Amino acid sequence: KTTQSNILAEKLGAVWTKEPGGDEISDEVRRVVQGMKFEIEMDAVCEQYLYAAGRAQTLRRVVKPVLDKAGIVVADRSVFTSMAYQGFGRGLGIERVLKINEEAVDGIWPDLVIWLDTDLETALARTRDQSGDKFERMDKNFFGKVRRGYMEVVRRFPKLVKRVDGNGSVKVVEKRVWSLIAGEIRGRVLTRSI
Repeated sequence: KTTQSNILAEKLGAVWTKEPGGDEISDEVRRVVQGMKFEIEMDAVCEQYLYAAGRAQTLRRVVKPVLDKAGIVVADRSVFTSMAYQGFGRGLGIERVLKINEEAVDGIWPDLVIWLDTDLETALARTRDQSGDKFERMDKNFFGKVRRGYMEVVRRFPKLVKRVDGNGSVKVVEKRVWSLIAGEIRGRVLTRSI
């Protein structure tokens, strides 16, 4: 996803960011919630509030200023990620995740979300930062729940969240993503001109 989101941002001439992350405050939130090792497990509600805090910072300080100037932002993850990871993977449920994030998002929603759906074995083999991201150390059971979460997110938000087959080479997946984006752009231009 990070590789594809960077490629897409470059093709669109967009600002690339990540959640949490994007400025020194949200980067620090990311380090605490994902990278720090604690003797006890972080509670799922605490984890979600930290993600919401990082999201609030990123959306207000990185994303909104670009959007206010009619720019384009490509973000690596969003509130929809929390719906899958914390909602399903950590068992909070989508409604609770949305409630916690209501103030953080404050009406700044993506125009399009791409879910790169990859078979579990391939996805686990692609992990890059096992020492710095606690989720990359999770087991198959956890990621099975997360995948079911993404399927539910696609079902509940079909006009906003689109599934793209993430299996294959970087170039193959890039073509699939670009085909979806090109179709969305054509659709929106046609819709606006009617």
